[in-house]
Amino acid sequence: MKNVIKTCIILLLITKAAFAQQKTFTNPLLPSGADPWVIYKDGFYYYTNSLGNRLAIWKTKDLTQLNLAEKKTVWLPPPGGSYSKELWAPELHFFKGKWYMYFAADDGNNNNHRIYVIENSAADPLQGNWVFKGQVGDETNKWAIDASVFENNGQLYMIWAGWEGDVNEQQNIYIAKMKDPYTINGSRVKISSPVYDWEKYGDLGAASNPPHVNVNEGPEILKHKDKLFLVYSASGCWTDYYALGMLTASKNSDLMDPSSWKKSAQPVFKQSPENGVYAPGHNSFFKSPDGTEDWILYHANSKPGQGCGNDRSPRAQKFSWKKDGSPDFGIPLKENTVIAAPSEKQ
Repeated sequence: MKNVIKTCIILLLITKAAFAQQKTFTNPLLPSGADPWVIYKDGFYYYTNSLGNRLAIWKTKDLTQLNLAEKKTVWLPPPGGSYSKELWAPELHFFKGKWYMYFAADDGNNNNHRIYVIENSAADPLQGNWVFKGQVGDETNKWAIDASVFENNGQLYMIWAGWEGDVNEQQNIYIAKMKDPYTINGSRVKISSPVYDWEKYGDLGAASNPPHVNVNEGPEILKHKDKLFLVYSASGCWTDYYALGMLTASKNSDLMDPSSWKKSAQPVFKQSPENGVYAPGHNSFFKSPDGTEDWILYHANSKPGQGCGNDRSPRAQKFSWKKDGSPDFGIPLKENTVIAAPSEKQ
């Protein structure tokens, strides 16, 4: 009898393992959701994306079941203020026991976009109180969007997309050191500008303002061994050519020195007309629950010419690493392709 029970238990475990291995999902994860961001903490994925008029967080143990996740609006901007409208690209971070949510906002005039942050000391960001900490910016106080924050060798940094002056001539990537999660310490430094043709799609014609659009935006940091990879979005988001570019730096280099960052000559992730995926961009990265797999989360359109609107939907796929230690993102997978779910802890 003991042998029979033992055999049954073994078969049950084998079946359970086989079922776990067979777990799959398909993209997109949600019907709509631009600028997707996710962070994994204490067994849960916390996800957010641009909603325009508010900040919301999704909470789930399984990111591939995002459509079933608990969702909560955590902050509404006060009406009529300088940060009351066009809330873009929120990111959720956890530093020294507190949650921080960074976002860009304006008063309804895009020229006035700046970066702001709210803070929450609760263990669960869907609980507790979110407190507005104010604008996060350098001394120039120029147009700024798409902020991300990361730590390297004990120093906190912010990276973002901004203008050199007060006119929308070109979007660059800037970096600055931070004194704390809501205070920039020192001057900003430009580390990337559009230089290649694939970073300059978006000319709206001579009658437009501006007539030429050169864009670097949406910077995100990916760490691997002794390297930092800054993956950013290039060209106008309203074009099908919106794509991901990449800068590479040693983690032990001076990150405030532009020469420490080496730009890849070709996009590292771009549209795939054969797979029906257009304008993939504004990504983030996450690990599988067991920590063994690397995944990219990005938004994309399913048809050409859909631009920067609500047709953009969040998608996830696993990526690998090349022999030189750089990421290999492959090509965007076709919508509704059956994908093995991120590996879970056994």
